[in-house]
Amino acid sequence: MIKPFVFALTAVHLLSSAALADIAVTHAQGETVLKAVPQTVMVTDWAAFDDLTSLGVPVAGVPGSAPPGYLAAKVTDDMTRIGSLQEPDVEAIAAAGPDLVIIGARSRKSYATLSQLVPVIDVSVDNGAVIDGAKANLTMLGKVFGREEQAETLKASLDAKVAQAKAAAAGKGTALVIVTNGGKIGVYGPKSRVSWLYNTLDVPSVFDTVDDRDHGGDAITFEYLLKTNPDWLFVVDRDAGVGTGGASAQKLLDNDLIHQTNFWKNDRVVYLDPAASYVTMNGYGALMLLLDQVTDAFSTK
Repeated sequence: MIKPFVFALTAVHLLSSAALADIAVTHAQGETVLKAVPQTVMVTDWAAFDDLTSLGVPVAGVPGSAPPGYLAAKVTDDMTRIGSLQEPDVEAIAAAGPDLVIIGARSRKSYATLSQLVPVIDVSVDNGAVIDGAKANLTMLGKVFGREEQAETLKASLDAKVAQAKAAAAGKGTALVIVTNGGKIGVYGPKSRVSWLYNTLDVPSVFDTVDDRDHGGDAITFEYLLKTNPDWLFVVDRDAGVGTGGASAQKLLDNDLIHQTNFWKNDRVVYLDPAASYVTMNGYGALMLLLDQVTDAFSTK
């Protein structure tokens, strides 16, 4: 009778040790070691909130800015607001004492300060490889929260959406992605926040070179759009995405020069969801939404 009892104790000990094993997480700014699965989680980035809610992970703290429309129903009054996307409220975070804070590209400069107070993970993504970065984040978060199966399911769904959009875009002609910002227009290229349209879907562009360092894109004119005359125009309305108001992208593009282009004549101007394409561009839900828009456009026009 002694041996089975010893075995039972040993099994319980092994299970307890596994449950308490450190979780080493490699992320955009290094490695963070977690002592257990985080129970109280705060995010300074809406794309991170997108990923966590897609995985079914509860979130205790979120940015104070208005959430993207497609996420609004998931944000509840009991969630602590912890500052802006660019400047997290360090004092509020420290006072709450979360088990984990997840930051993103806009708040990545806060890592040095926050990581001295609480465990922090940076989920910033390389704009030149948005889809791969989004999938890597799902894998990482699945590991952190013990939701590996859910992560694999989401990644498979994302791959399927990409394949569907790529098939719809094949042979449909050239395209440009532009961003409207404060009455100005800029072009987005292969290292921008929507680079996947070129890099992953293989939609051919009409530009030679483009500077993707500015959030407003590489500045262009209406004459440039008439000269390059792509078959398709995909539009990111930054003002609508961040809620600053101003003239809408639709009004800005409704002019005599644009009326002469192929994309206007053939009704091939696609207004991407502004928040998904500008604010949460590497979040799981955002990508699924945007890929659906692209697939629908190529399939119906």
